[in-house]
Amino acid sequence: MKHVLAVLFVLGLVASSGTSAAPTSPKPNILWITCEDICPQLGCYGDSYARTPNLDAFARQAVRYTRAFATAPVCSPARSCLITGMYATSLGTQRLRSTFPVPAEFRGFPAWLREAGYYCSNNVKTDYNLRGEAAFIRDAWDVSSGKAHWRGRKPGQPFFAVFNLMTTHQSRTSVFPHEQFEKMVGSRLAPEERHDPARAPVPPYYPDTPESRRMLARYYDCITAMDKEVAALLRALDEDGLANDTIVFFYSDNGMGIPRGKRCLFDTGLWEPLIIRFPEKFRHLAPGAPGSVTDRLVSFVDFGPTVLSLAGLPVPKQMQGVPFAGPAAGKPRKFVFGVRDRVDEAFDLSRSVRDGRWLYIRNFMPHLSWMPPERFSDGSTMRREFKRLAAEGRLGADQLTYAAPRKPIEELYDSETDPHQVKNLATVPAHRATLEKMRRALREWLLTTRDGGFLTEPQMRERIGADSTPFTVAKDPKKYPLVRLLDAADLVGRSDAVPKQERLLSDPDDGVRYWAAVGLRAAGKDAAPARNALRAALKDACAVVRIEAAVALVQLGETEAGLRMLENDLRSEHGDVALHAARALELLGEAARPAVPAMRAVLDGADRKTFGEYGLFLRFSLEAALEQLQPDTKPAKR
Repeated sequence: MKHVLAVLFVLGLVASSGTSAAPTSPKPNILWITCEDICPQLGCYGDSYARTPNLDAFARQAVRYTRAFATAPVCSPARSCLITGMYATSLGTQRLRSTFPVPAEFRGFPAWLREAGYYCSNNVKTDYNLRGEAAFIRDAWDVSSGKAHWRGRKPGQPFFAVFNLMTTHQSRTSVFPHEQFEKMVGSRLAPEERHDPARAPVPPYYPDTPESRRMLARYYDCITAMDKEVAALLRALDEDGLANDTIVFFYSDNGMGIPRGKRCLFDTGLWEPLIIRFPEKFRHLAPGAPGSVTDRLVSFVDFGPTVLSLAGLPVPKQMQGVPFAGPAAGKPRKFVFGVRDRVDEAFDLSRSVRDGRWLYIRNFMPHLSWMPPERFSDGSTMRREFKRLAAEGRLGADQLTYAAPRKPIEELYDSETDPHQVKNLATVPAHRATLEKMRRALREWLLTTRDGGFLTEPQMRERIGADSTPFTVAKDPKKYPLVRLLDAADLVGRSDAVPKQERLLSDPDDGVRYWAAVGLRAAGKDAAPARNALRAALKDACAVVRIEAAVALVQLGETEAGLRMLENDLRSEHGDVALHAARALELLGEAARPAVPAMRAVLDGADRKTFGEYGLFLRFSLEAALEQLQPDTKPAKR
């Protein structure tokens, strides 16, 4: 017996020794280099006007994706999706800086990397669009600051590092005055690196004017300056001897920060460059060889799961994305989805679905333009020219796909034959089957992901109360009857909908009543048969129902009653309610003149200390409204 035990003990030592000596698979470092507000206007994507020698060289060493898309055409909801691997519309984070809570178990994906031994650093930008962001950031990152760097890790520790490059942000490409642009960006470029406006490729959705060409040249100058910043980061990786151990991503956070790009659901707002370099030792994780190109559809919701896959970690069940590289890579997706909601003071609600060829957009507020008044965006001289030309009737059909005062209810574009997406085929009988296929895909996505956008922020705030979240509410059919909300929203803009909307104004659910009121506002003078129902709605317990009904009545000539109600809600202690009222007054234009004293009084007390981010947006809207009526209003600082 002793002899047997001794043999077993020796065998155990040998087995143990063999196990400890066996080589373990190294974990890759992962570096994200992100930039702001561009589409794939890079030389490696075939753009002959671009000057991007460093990214072009990087692409020759990497896999280049030709069909990568953001989930929102603006930063905060897109970044909310990137960090969680979940759609912002499921979390309730789809409106710009609305700061709703998310369930505690929904962590930023770097938290799981940290638990697996990674050092996680984020340089500069977070903007995750949720309540309790400071604690969320502490959980996700070892360090998140302007000094964050992979160099802060322990010797030999694998890292996940993010560097956010601001040079191509909308502020630089189109909003800052020319002198400020030259100081911040132009001064960093040699004369031969600047872009000649005369050679700028003017797409058909822009008027071909000197201002359009100057803006395009400035946009491309920003991209060239950013290209140099990418080169500096790649050089630092080489100097640290880490290039052979690091998978490097390059991508942008949303579409181009010039008119018809950012904030819109065309490819110009959602289509992203995505280039990923896999070093030799991790080539087995790559979907292709260096210099290869893939047309696989990729969505921002897939990025977090993909990083976890590359690190050899399991993907949490709540994540809605599909890894597109690494051992957990799933089947290619058939569709990618996009969402447009409130950005700053501009309210809207549109959804899109895209496959490899077709783009379908469903506009639930077709009475609003793709180019509404936007205080920040209107700082662009090109955008102001766009608006002037539209008002003068000097734009063609292609330009009016962006600048028209209203949107179609449905839009369908063939991106193969119409890459600029200016020929709407939604009403063409020959494309009926495609239209219905894309409709079905979008509705299925809305229902399965429980899109929480069909309640306004004040309504969602009231339904979540003190201890719930939009995610939890949206999962509950009683608290969030999504099918009924969709059916009510579907009526907006339809010519025969007024009788149905009049009836729905007395529905038990204030979400349904809201969409009925929106529809009657959109109907304009055609809402006259519903006057009595609209008057009754001025007493609705729900503020946003009252506001929409008030606007509809003002449009029907009942100015005094409508404006009195808007002034009352403008004075609300809740910034989200006050913002709805302010935007309504702004868009009423001259009809809102009697409300000038009330608007001035509220503007004097509207600040971030009182209302948070809503305070800034409230100022944007009230300043714009007052400038139309009394042009001496002082602008707010962003």
